[in-house]
Amino acid sequence: MSMSRPAFWILAVLAGGRCHGYQIMREAALSSEGLVTLKPTTLYAALERLERDGSIQQDGEEIVDGRVRRYYRITEDGKRLLGAETTVLERSARTARANLGPAWGQTAPRLTGA
Repeated sequence: MSMSRPAFWILAVLAGGRCHGYQIMREAALSSEGLVTLKPTTLYAALERLERDGSIQQDGEEIVDGRVRRYYRITEDGKRLLGAETTVLERSARTARANLGPAWGQTAPRLTGA
């Protein structure tokens, strides 16, 4: 089963280092070139699920302008999950490119079956 897009982008961002929530939202938008916009409710629900599943963990807090800024980091389980999902996405993209054919800049023969 593939992971949700928000979970993928959260793990992808955290694979680059520990971040707080707002930073995760900003980095996901930048890294995806604007294709992904994580809303706070989506972000925090996904962070809770990922933490509960052991894919991420809290990594400290600080108070900034009177508000708590909670940091997260990816765990080894999270890295394995992200790696597996990345492999699936790469395989899917390779198949799609091959099936689109030369009009899309792909010269490899058409792949069939799954």
